[in-house]
Amino acid sequence: MKLDEQVITRAIIERFNQKLLDNLEVDVAVVGGGPAGLVAAYYLARANYKVALFERKLSIGGGMWGGGMMFNEIVVQEEGKRILDEFNVRCEEYERGYYTADSVETVSTICSCAAKAGARIFNLMSVEDVIVRKKRVTGVVINWTAVEMANLHVDPLCIQSKFVIDATGHPIEVIRVIERKVDARLLTKSGKVEGEKSMWADVAERTTLENTREAFPGVYVAGMSANATFGNFRMGPIFGGMLLSGEKVAKLIIQRLKKQA
Repeated sequence: MKLDEQVITRAIIERFNQKLLDNLEVDVAVVGGGPAGLVAAYYLARANYKVALFERKLSIGGGMWGGGMMFNEIVVQEEGKRILDEFNVRCEEYERGYYTADSVETVSTICSCAAKAGARIFNLMSVEDVIVRKKRVTGVVINWTAVEMANLHVDPLCIQSKFVIDATGHPIEVIRVIERKVDARLLTKSGKVEGEKSMWADVAERTTLENTREAFPGVYVAGMSANATFGNFRMGPIFGGMLLSGEKVAKLIIQRLKKQA
């Protein structure tokens, strides 16, 4: 078979355009393709909700790719192992209550499962703004990450969504936009971002789950975004809380979507 470059080019453009057009209106827009965002996207898509995930980088997986300081192994506790077992990621017990897994296998497996469940994943796209109606977020504003990096004045496009998940980790990119641009309080004690504290794995793993909740009408925070928004410690290269946070935020939003149906 003789290959035609024009057919190849046309196939990419037409298929991608159709994919983007099909996701201009979604049930949930997940911002950030780290472990919490991917797990949330998986559970939401598996429940037959329309999910689009936007990741600013070329690669999906966030900090999990690098394990701890580029040693590509991750640690999860007993509760987090349950999530990895569900994804059929191989784990080995290190000591009682501590399990290790290869970070590359973990990320690639969860990403594949989310995509196969029906979540649409868009990489190299940044969320630069939100759509707000009556002091509730009703969508996100997207642009190419390359446009942002080059500081080009190129107008963005919009995605309408019933709910948004900020799973961008330490930067809490969606929440920061809301704090800066929207004349309304966050659902925190001060009404503003409480801020991330230093590392304390034991406390952070628990509070990550506790802080996984709605942070502004229509916007939930998951993973490290939860502690950065509501004010608590970082956990470092242990990922059980991140995985469990993704599961929890999906369950919370599914409950809301069912009530709206």
